[in-house]
Amino acid sequence: MKRTHLPLNGLRVLDAAARHLSFTRAADELAVTPAAVGQQIRALEDTLGVVLFRRTTKGLELTPEGEAGLAALRNGFLQFEEAVRAMQAGQSSKSLTIAAPRDLTEKWLLPRLAEIARADGDLRFVVIAADTAPDFTEANLDVAVSWGEGPGIHEGEAIESDGMVTVERPGGGAAATIAWPGCGAEDGGALIRVGDAGLALDAAAQGLGRATVPELLAARDIAAGGVIQIGEPQPSRLGYWLVAPLPQWRQRKVQALVEALAGLGG
Repeated sequence: MKRTHLPLNGLRVLDAAARHLSFTRAADELAVTPAAVGQQIRALEDTLGVVLFRRTTKGLELTPEGEAGLAALRNGFLQFEEAVRAMQAGQSSKSLTIAAPRDLTEKWLLPRLAEIARADGDLRFVVIAADTAPDFTEANLDVAVSWGEGPGIHEGEAIESDGMVTVERPGGGAAATIAWPGCGAEDGGALIRVGDAGLALDAAAQGLGRATVPELLAARDIAAGGVIQIGEPQPSRLGYWLVAPLPQWRQRKVQALVEALAGLGG
């Protein structure tokens, strides 16, 4: 069924004017001029085809037609307020759905979420593996982590990192490069090629060669002694970004998560 177009601005003015029985006091409430209130009422009367107010010697009074719809109108505004509160409830929700590459989730994201959850025991997370660009139109995502030069078409913030590091097994391993998509290494000298940076890091820990991976992924393994760092970190034009479309990005819970994660680095 086709819905009737509702002149919501005019109806809001009608409600205020009917409560005050004064265009001036209604204008004060609505932060507009009395003339604007009068224009809205006249436009509403033209739209509805009825007279809503009459001026008498005692002042402004509602017509029977105006009086007839007030109860339903005010009940409708109360339902609008409930609808807005329901929609805003997601802002205060403690549940967040996050999409991230599998290797970043294992090596960096899960430990950080545990740290964040310790500070707020009411938080709940849903983590989805997404090794390609996340599709926010098909997934019920709040935020995603992507690898690239920037946030792309979404809003975003870079996760702090020292760039790329080269690692190998303590004591050395095979004199070969471990290649993975996006590492920039040539396949010719690679003993093994793996699917992502996390697997490259694991392969290095097993002695299969040296891997150049994001410092963000390698930091915990280096600290734990599973691999050692060769040389200094190198800057990279690529990095991990927290991203979301503007509506999700504006949510308070997303902004709080972004602020917590973006500064946690490696």
